[in-house]
Amino acid sequence: MNEENVTRQQLLKLLQGGNAHMSFDQAVADFPMEEINSHAPNVPYSPWHLLEHLRITQRDILEFIRDPKYKSPPWPEGYWPDFETRADEKQWKETISQFRADHKALEEMVANPDIDLTAPLTHAKRYTITREILTVSDHNAYHIGEFTILRQVMGTWPKHRRM
Repeated sequence: MNEENVTRQQLLKLLQGGNAHMSFDQAVADFPMEEINSHAPNVPYSPWHLLEHLRITQRDILEFIRDPKYKSPPWPEGYWPDFETRADEKQWKETISQFRADHKALEEMVANPDIDLTAPLTHAKRYTITREILTVSDHNAYHIGEFTILRQVMGTWPKHRRM
């Protein structure tokens, strides 16, 4: 296996999680719908707010890679839903579904041997796809860990499951 293939495989493993941290799917599994808008003590956002932040940020990075004309939302307010917003079950499922779809697009990009992961982006010469994959993986791992701790504090893990 050549160096490029090794790099692609390692980036895919990093995106998918499960090495040094829980995967997204493991973190959100069996989450009780009645708690999606609840708040842990001293936390201004709900579990849905946190997942929506993950989705928005991941989409931002994906579009930054794909579309030279893409404009990122304003920082930081454009990366979080309004904390007064309450989600329903449909919104919860849409957030998760959209996160997974965008995540799959990133994985497909990394797996595609026709894409040069180390070439500068045409519209942002200081950035490469590899850098953006590392950034999105780092961000996702951080907040997935935060989400799992939030679940523990809120008591939303199923009784039969241990983190």
